[in-house]
Amino acid sequence: MVGKIFVVGTGPGDKQYICPIALEVMEKSDVIVGYKTYIDLVRPFLENKELVSSGMMKEVARCEEVLRLAETGKTVSLISSGDPGVYGMAGIMLEVVEASSSTIEVVVIPGISAASSAASLLGAPLMNDYVVLSLSDLLTPWEMILKRLHAAGSGDFVVSIYNPRSHTRIQQLDTAIDILLTYQSPQTPVGIVKHAMRDKQEVLITDLAHLKEQDIDMFTVLIIGNSQTSVLNGKMVTKRGYKV
Repeated sequence: MVGKIFVVGTGPGDKQYICPIALEVMEKSDVIVGYKTYIDLVRPFLENKELVSSGMMKEVARCEEVLRLAETGKTVSLISSGDPGVYGMAGIMLEVVEASSSTIEVVVIPGISAASSAASLLGAPLMNDYVVLSLSDLLTPWEMILKRLHAAGSGDFVVSIYNPRSHTRIQQLDTAIDILLTYQSPQTPVGIVKHAMRDKQEVLITDLAHLKEQDIDMFTVLIIGNSQTSVLNGKMVTKRGYKV
């Protein structure tokens, strides 16, 4: 009896923003596994499924449990908010399977990323080259994050920032802003999106000079424009070069 693992991107979490194929594989799965917050988001439309949740910082153990279930012959969906291949569970799951020398098949189902969700609410800020950076130094050394911030600024990229600030990480965002201000104008537009496509959604456009004074937390995605980004009719737009 051969099991199977789907690593499923649930996007922002609301059913209407989940890809049809993601809904299909979850419906066909015997068990749905995920971080507690994400399980709670899909629970309303997966009432008849076995749902297994675990807390933050349990990613490796969660993947090991998924593999154990799959090896008993079950089809398991490991859910991940946004896209599972963007700061999600896809990489960890593949590493765990490889480390165990398992032959279980792993299929990655994409989802709408947090950057894409935030960008759609702001307008069209990602129309040209951009980078996505996380300010969390839990898994990436802060020195490397600093190096990447300088690279993004010097390259005139639009920068989408995940995990900008937490209860324990306060200064990192201010440092990132100072770095980007050495490359960009203080008037550079910045989009602030909280809880994209969820009940507590908030959307605000400010500029780089006033970003430090804003209320920003772990539920926030920031999109910091580049030299070609402007605000048109209340929407952030990064010009791609078309003649209009």
